[in-house]
Amino acid sequence: MSATIHKQTLQFLTALKKHNDRDWFHANKEKYDLAKGNFHQFVDAMLKELGKFEPYIAELNAKDCVFRINRDIRFSKDKSPYKTNFGALLSGKMNMAKSAYYLHIEPNGSFLAGGIHLPEPKVLKAIRQEIVYNSEAFSNIINEKIFKKYYALENEKLSKVPQGFDKEHPLAEYLKHKEMIAIHYVKDEDVLSEKFLSYAANALKALQPFNHFLNDAISDVS
Repeated sequence: MSATIHKQTLQFLTALKKHNDRDWFHANKEKYDLAKGNFHQFVDAMLKELGKFEPYIAELNAKDCVFRINRDIRFSKDKSPYKTNFGALLSGKMNMAKSAYYLHIEPNGSFLAGGIHLPEPKVLKAIRQEIVYNSEAFSNIINEKIFKKYYALENEKLSKVPQGFDKEHPLAEYLKHKEMIAIHYVKDEDVLSEKFLSYAANALKALQPFNHFLNDAISDVS
């Protein structure tokens, strides 16, 4: 039987959203440990699947990829101490500056994603330049049938094409993007399905050309 996300894992996250305080969390530490263990088990299985087409990922384990549930509240108005999701950067947390594969489990908000989140200005400029230089390749990737089956680029955009780029370029709308993220939302019933592991692996494999394009674009950025 393949690894699955348990119903109790989503139930814990639902309860945590209602009782996001340290007293409740510590009183329910055992439930958290079970939910965390379930997520780690699923991530380990997912890494094996992704390793079939991204060999470097096969060398990773869940500890390399799963983010802490504690929130960084130092500069946030929201002082809730805990995230209400489990997230894993399936390319490894050490690769956060690169285009990556991401798994997010949250009741009524789960998704799979790839790309680069909040890139530095020089990184974003390099991506925009690559889109201009290799327009046909980028267009083919985002219009590929398997990519469009799963993903949309739902990124915040500038109101105008950034300075230094042709506002009449055929892909001008993509030059406005402030980041480059492809996202696919997943219903709870699908997350809990025994087929979710294979489903997610197939969906993430569809991101490979997109991720490789972005990583090639930023390969010389220091």
